[in-house]
Amino acid sequence: MRFSSIVRAFLTTVMVAVTLGLSACVSTAVAVDDRDPDAVRVAFYGDSYTRGSGATVQALRWSTLLSEQREWSEFNPSVSGLGYARNRTIVGDGDLPSLIIADNPDVVIVTMGLNDNFTFDSQADEIRANIATDLTRLATELPEARLIVVEPFWFKDERPESVETIISWVRESAESVDAEYIAHASYWLEGHPEWMASDELHPNDEGHAAIAGHMNRALRVLGL
Repeated sequence: MRFSSIVRAFLTTVMVAVTLGLSACVSTAVAVDDRDPDAVRVAFYGDSYTRGSGATVQALRWSTLLSEQREWSEFNPSVSGLGYARNRTIVGDGDLPSLIIADNPDVVIVTMGLNDNFTFDSQADEIRANIATDLTRLATELPEARLIVVEPFWFKDERPESVETIISWVRESAESVDAEYIAHASYWLEGHPEWMASDELHPNDEGHAAIAGHMNRALRVLGL
């Protein structure tokens, strides 16, 4: 392992410990595996959908399917239930973006926003502010990385007004930091109840495979 990889692993381990110590919203430690230092390093910033909830095993979650297909080195510290504001006890040093910044990836894929619909009425101002804060930090502190912001996922055919509002805020902030943007992700599961797990909230293995396929095609459009 190259020295830079050792430093990366050390910093990630330290940041995981800090985050676990300071934030109740982080429900699991992040395993740091030895990976090919010459592979493209891709960090995923998301919630339960990106953490892999609903998949029978982690290897079948969409981020890992995509990473395996593309021979990426995956770093995925995503947290179930997390939103830009929902279940967010820290914004700044010690939060999930801090883990991603410490990891120093080549690409960052942001899929946040779904959970904020559940607390939209009480946290609208905080949601909008944190979207801007997170994306600005990632763009500023990882200037060499490709920052790709994905339209927040959604899981029902019925769409409350908050869905479109949060999408507009995410896109606005992505454009303001010159991030690349993937639209229409909130529709990827629409009309396919067979792609949902028994909880009717998270995608099952078939749903994760569908998301991976959509994401792969969208990334090719971006030239990645």
